[in-house]
Parts: sequence; structure tokens; C-alpha cells
Amino acid sequence: MRPLPEVPSAAGFDAGRSEAALVEHYPRLTRLGYLVLPHSLSRGRRVLTAHALAQRSLQAARGAGPVAGGAVPLPRRTGRTEPADPGYAYLRRQVLRGALAAGRPLRLRRRPRRAQFPPFLPLVWGLRLLPHSGGADELALEEQLSAVSDAARAAFVLRGLEGLADGEIRRVLADSGATDPHAALMEADGVPATYALLTSSGFDPCSLRARPPDLPRRRRYFRAALAGVVALLVCGTLWGLPGEGWGRGDLSAPLYARNPAAEEALDPGALHRVPAMFWQRSPRTDFTAWPTRGDRTEDSRLLRRALRVWARPGGGVRTSATPRTPEGPPMGAPQLLYAGEVGASAVVLFYDGLRVVRYAEPRDADPSEGAALDFARVDGADVTSAGALVVGRAGGAVRYLTAPWVRQVRIRDLLAPGRPPRALHRTADGVTDPLTSPATAPGCRSWYAVELADDAAVRLVADLGELAPARLTSGPPTRPHDVSGRAEYASWARTACLLSAVRSHGVRAVNSWVYATQSLPERNGTAEWLCTRAETWRGTGDRVLAQFQAPSGRPPGSRPPGVVAARAEDSPDCGTRSPRVLAGVLWKSRGGRWYVLAAGSAQFASLTTSGGVTGRARGRLLAVPAGAGDRARLTGRLTDGSHVGVLR
Repeated sequence: MRPLPEVPSAAGFDAGRSEAALVEHYPRLTRLGYLVLPHSLSRGRRVLTAHALAQRSLQAARGAGPVAGGAVPLPRRTGRTEPADPGYAYLRRQVLRGALAAGRPLRLRRRPRRAQFPPFLPLVWGLRLLPHSGGADELALEEQLSAVSDAARAAFVLRGLEGLADGEIRRVLADSGATDPHAALMEADGVPATYALLTSSGFDPCSLRARPPDLPRRRRYFRAALAGVVALLVCGTLWGLPGEGWGRGDLSAPLYARNPAAEEALDPGALHRVPAMFWQRSPRTDFTAWPTRGDRTEDSRLLRRALRVWARPGGGVRTSATPRTPEGPPMGAPQLLYAGEVGASAVVLFYDGLRVVRYAEPRDADPSEGAALDFARVDGADVTSAGALVVGRAGGAVRYLTAPWVRQVRIRDLLAPGRPPRALHRTADGVTDPLTSPATAPGCRSWYAVELADDAAVRLVADLGELAPARLTSGPPTRPHDVSGRAEYASWARTACLLSAVRSHGVRAVNSWVYATQSLPERNGTAEWLCTRAETWRGTGDRVLAQFQAPSGRPPGSRPPGVVAARAEDSPDCGTRSPRVLAGVLWKSRGGRWYVLAAGSAQFASLTTSGGVTGRARGRLLAVPAGAGDRARLTGRLTDGSHVGVLR
């Protein structure tokens, strides 16, 4: 049975002594107000509002005057010693009443309370005052208190900070305007009883750290105000001109006009949100089918900040973009892929049909620490290239947000082809645990790639320092396929370290093709010739490497990388338009003799060297004795009779 509401106790006090009680217990009253105030307010505003509530409580005490009646002893929790001064109890009640009123929404038919508006005093100009940063326990308690109602938060603080018994807590809450004190106490029971953390410096609004405000934004506001004054003066002058004034018949809109498309692009409510199960019936399997995920998709303040920074980044924003990717604002309302907390950052991912945009800021939205804005071009993505996006990058590690159709994620070290892959944990939203990024790791001791398994295939992707990881494939350019089999993994083990040549280049996919094998002179074993082509999202700037992988006695995974025999950019060779390649090297045998070695793809009928070394071979393989430092000119004749040169 639910207990009856208890009658608030009347405690007599002298209003003249309230000022002494306020001075003595001022830090405690402000801490009480800071903890009870709604967590939807910023930390800086909660600090100023807590001080304002404590100072206004003295005005209320003077207005109330002395109250007759003896003081009724307040029941206390065992082991707590709290002030039993009736003046302090009255001040505490006023602080609680204001803190609870600050969390109520404004109503048109209800008279607003003073605590529902930002405080007029105290006033701070040019600084942001914040409590000291707490540890992980303080952050956890902050999140738990923000998840309960204002009255439940007040009950928890009265129990833990003030040491009041449940009966007195119900009386204090009823006096402070709480509608259901009993329900508030029951809700407060669900918060872990970490009462010792309430006295931490992370919840002390009297021990503060000063931080600068958003200085670039303040300068912009000042310039905008100055421009507004000048505009008003100009408009007033034009209004008084005879006739129709200037430019009455112009079709162009004034500067910074209210364009409907531009306004929609800045409105969090207009963002395109995809339901969770839409990808199962979507006609396309790309980023348009990704559902909206994350624990802050309803945080309109975060989304509005992200959209505004995207439209017009300030000086405190670190911006990066893949080559030839436009960095302008969205042309309309973009699609929201993700909004949530990743590590120490709050991250938002957008997609506008051409680009993926990542916005990241500190979790406490402190402008002094800046923000990051990354752009990546992903037009033409399909199921093979829309399997994952980089959602977080910090401390040399990377986190991925995987596509909804990805069933399993595993880590594979490309430099250890014989080692089986291991599972990579994901959250319910599809965010993986941190993974060492090969794009930022010094040296090339390991190269971690990620296997994305869905119902149709297992695809291998690698981070190259951009938002969209690059897909790794093997096979001829006309029929590339996902990497599989011991031979292909062993080939990639000697190719992975060469991927640094295409880092941060806007790469969509990298294909490695063993186009020839050659028996070396003097029975030195068999070498492989590979062509590695990195294709970009923009369609230009593709890079091609021709490798020579000499035989090695080391075990797989410890063999040296291949030797780059030729390289080219924006070349059709080794691609779908021209699936052929020719390259050569000057090689030294184990016996100390030098040879010019060359190999072409299956389209070559003969190879010829001239210049410092002269020789000719039928077929697509050539080995000609040479000397150290010799330079030769290599050409080849195709099966159709045409002559071509080496890759360049």
C-alpha cells in the first residue's frame, strides 16, 4: 500500500540569521543546486544557475520573515552529521524549489518561474566557468543522474549529500513543489548508491576552471552586429530616397537571403532518417540503405552544431578531405547515418549522395578543444564498397561503423598469411572495438585488414587514412575477386607494405594481379611478377605499381616486400580498359652475375631490349645477361602486331 503524503514540518527560524547560514553553507547549497538542475543545461549554465539559486534563497528568506513555532528535529541517516539550523533548512528548500522549477517546460497558460530563464546575476563575460573534470566514476554517475527525473535526482542528492531519511526527504520534496515524492524516492532507488562521489570536485560549482569561449564565433558576432548596424543605416537612407530606390527590378536575392533549401539543410528535423529494417527490402545495397544509428540521434543541439559547422566551418575546426572532394555545404537535407559517442568524442556521420561527412567534437562540447570535419567522396558505392566507414580515429587506432548486412567482422594481419583471423567485437549499433590502424602505424611490422562477412561473400578492406576503407582484391583486372586461398594471401603479404604509396589518395579498391611467373637463371628459383592497381572514387589519379617478387627462403610472413619495377599514374594499363602490363628489372643472381629480367602479360608475343643491353625473346618472358649499372630500353610486341613500351 502506498504511504500517505506526509505533512511538511514547520521549523521556526530568524530571517536575520539566514545570511549567516548562507555564508556558512554556501558551497553546500550551490553543490545541491548544481546536482539537481536538469542535465539538459550546459555545465557552464548549471554553474551560474546554481549560484543564482543560492543567492535568491536569501531574498526569499528575508521576504518570508520569522516563522513561529519550535524547530522539529529532522530525522537523519545513521552516520551522517548535517546542519540542523532551521534557517539552512529553509534556504535548502528554496534552492530545491528553484532547481525543480528550472526543469519544467514553459507553458503558455502557466506563469513562468524565474528559474526557468538564464540567470541575470551572476554574470560572466568573456569566460566559460566549468567544474573540474571528474574521473570515469563521476562521468558514470553523471549519466545515471541525467537519466532519471528531476525529483528523483533531488531525492538521491538529499539522501546522499544531506543524509536525510526517507520520511524527511518526502516532506522536503513536497515543500519544494514535487508532485509525487514517493515515486521520486522509488525512482532514486534505481541509481547505484555511490554517494561518496557527490562530494567530488567534479560536482563542485565553487571550485572552477576557466576556459575561453568560442573566440572566432564571438568575433563573427561582433562583425555581424557591426554589419547589421551599417545595413540599417543604409536601408534607412535608401528608404528616404525618392522613386523606387536602387535595384528594385533585380532578380538576384540579397546577400545571405533565406533560401528554403539552405534552411532545410541546417534543420536537424529535416534530416533523412532510414528505418532499421529498410535495408532488407531496399532495391539498392549501398549507403542509402544504411539505417540511422547511435545513441544521440535525437540530440538536436549536436545535430544542429554539426550541420552549421558543415555549412560554414570556423577557424577552430580541423577540416580534411580526400583529393578532389568538394568541401561545400549540403545542397539539401542529408541522410543521417550515425550520431553517438565514440570514445571521448561525439560523432555524427552524414551522407548526401556524393560524400560521407564526419563531424566530431569533445563529449562535453567544449569549443576550446575544437572540432573535426572530414569529407570523403563515395559516389557510385555498391555492396562491395559500402560495407564499413571509419567512425572514430584516435591514438593510432580506428573504429569502424559496419553496414547492417555485415554478419561478422574479423581482423587479419596481411603480413602473417598463415595466422587465422580473429573476431572483432561490435556494439549493437555496429561500431567495432578499436583496431590498430596501419595508416598511422610507424614502420611496417604488421598490417591489419578487416574481413567483412555477409550472406554472399567475405570482403577484405584496409584503412588508408580516410573515411571509407579500401577494398582489397586479387585476380586479372577484368575479373577481380575477393582475396582467398593461401597463395593469394602469401602474395598480399609481400604487397601490403607498398600500400603506403596510395595512403590518403581517395582510393576505392586495390587489386593485385600475378600476371607472370618466371624461372630465374642459374636455377635461382621462380619469381612472380605482380601488377597492383589502386582505383580512386573520383575516377582519376589511379596509381599502378609493377612488382618483382624474387624467391625467398624465409617463411611466409617474414619475406621482404616486392621490388617496384615500374609505376604510373592515370595509366590505363593493368585496368579493365587495357588489361596488360610490361615491366623489367636489373637482377643479380646468387652467383654474382647480373641479368635484365622482364615479363609481360599474356597479350605479349615477344620482348626486346636495346640500349645498354641488347636481347630478344619469343614469348612474354626475357632474361638477358648484363652488367652492374647497365640501363636497357624494353619494348614488347603484342599478338596483334602492335608495339608497346613498359609501364610508365
